[in-house]
Amino acid sequence: MYGKGLKPLSIATVAALVASLSLVFFYAPLDADQGFIQKIFYLHVPLAITALVGFVGGGVFAILHLRSGDAKWDAYSYVSIHMSVIFGVAVLLTGAIWAKASWGHWWVWDEPTLVSFLIVFLLYATYYPFRYAIEARDRQARYASVFAITAGAFVPLNFMAVRMAESLVHPRTFATANGGLPGEMLFTFLVSLTAVGLLWVSLVKFELTAKSASGQLKRLRRALDAPGPGSSSRVAPEVS
Repeated sequence: MYGKGLKPLSIATVAALVASLSLVFFYAPLDADQGFIQKIFYLHVPLAITALVGFVGGGVFAILHLRSGDAKWDAYSYVSIHMSVIFGVAVLLTGAIWAKASWGHWWVWDEPTLVSFLIVFLLYATYYPFRYAIEARDRQARYASVFAITAGAFVPLNFMAVRMAESLVHPRTFATANGGLPGEMLFTFLVSLTAVGLLWVSLVKFELTAKSASGQLKRLRRALDAPGPGSSSRVAPEVS
């Protein structure tokens, strides 16, 4: 069920990524101040947006899980958060590279954009130890859903804090006195955002498909053999 449509989605993702990279390197103009290093913007910012949207999506799936009791939504929430944490690591790495090239420092602690994203990332990094500290699978899923909802409600504060901050060290892209991005840069950014979004969806779908296959295999094994002694429920949620 989860693998349906994965092949065309993967092809579309690869095509979008190729188009994005082509636009970044051969179409988008060089930034007048930062030069070539500014092109990391087309990867860094889409990764950040996708990660934050994925965190909120994890909270939405958690609400559906608590309302319906269907373990499927718990798996969706888990995988969404898992993939967004991975994207969050990429955001921090690309941001550090960009900061070093532009500001001469790997990190600037008085910049609210960086610190607010780091806080959100560290918050979600506690999701795994919190979840796996609970042995009973049903309670584990319920408590993890409550965490995902609470953390998901906190994520918009990241955006609000950035927009309300007085510091302008971190570049403002879409709402500046100069009118935001030029047309070529905006088009390239939107294609890059689409490509990164498709990549997130493809990876989430792939992980759900893998978990579904793993869950089916475990059920077949349980049907043939009794579960071994000392088996633990501290595992990622199974997908039926």
